[in-house]
Amino acid sequence: MKIIGIIPARYGSSRFPGKPLVDIDGKSMIQRVYEQASKSSRLDAVIVATDDVLIADEVSSFGGRFHLTSAAHQSGTDRCAEVILKETGYDVVINIQGDEPYIDPQQIDLLISCFDASTAQLATLVKKIVSDEELFNSNIPKVILNASKEAVYFSRQAIPFIRGKEKDFWLAEHQFYKHIGIYGYTAPTLLEITKLQPSLLELAESLEQLRWVENGYTIQTRTTDIETIAVDAPEDLIKLKSLY
Repeated sequence: MKIIGIIPARYGSSRFPGKPLVDIDGKSMIQRVYEQASKSSRLDAVIVATDDVLIADEVSSFGGRFHLTSAAHQSGTDRCAEVILKETGYDVVINIQGDEPYIDPQQIDLLISCFDASTAQLATLVKKIVSDEELFNSNIPKVILNASKEAVYFSRQAIPFIRGKEKDFWLAEHQFYKHIGIYGYTAPTLLEITKLQPSLLELAESLEQLRWVENGYTIQTRTTDIETIAVDAPEDLIKLKSLY
């Protein structure tokens, strides 16, 4: 099985323009993500997919590989699909978030393990929710799993609803999970899902993965106890510095 890691990185961002090029302790964020991903024991290649020549030049400066992709893509998934049309011969594609400069390579390897079973089409990671703050935060997607650890549904609301119990006691009644935003796809599945139209559930929750669920694709999961900080806005750099 041949596996490629792709890091989508776009320059434009309403909250943090030029985010991939921001300096983090002497290195650009995109370089740190690239170097962390390259530590994975199971990736055969790592490539940055970007729509901007400044990011491409930065990747080239530290010896990384990149593909310039269309600026019209609506998601990192679409950007990954364009790359895999050019980088043929790979069985599995790992979509690595470009705004997690200290992503743990063990998370990448854990996600890849989903594809050791030949039936996996798509895969992602989940993490146990341990606080009410996480459970009731609409910015943190929650996920329901079936007995085979496949994702049944994702929501910004706390799911499932615990009937007959006050919300303060929900965590004592049920193990909730949140979604960790790293994806894996078989190469054929990646090309299929990018041809799908946005679904009603996706539009309702603003969660891309619901398009796949609504169209009958199975999403295998693994549970991780690791969670790294994503840089969504300039103030996240302060939090990042305090931890790393």
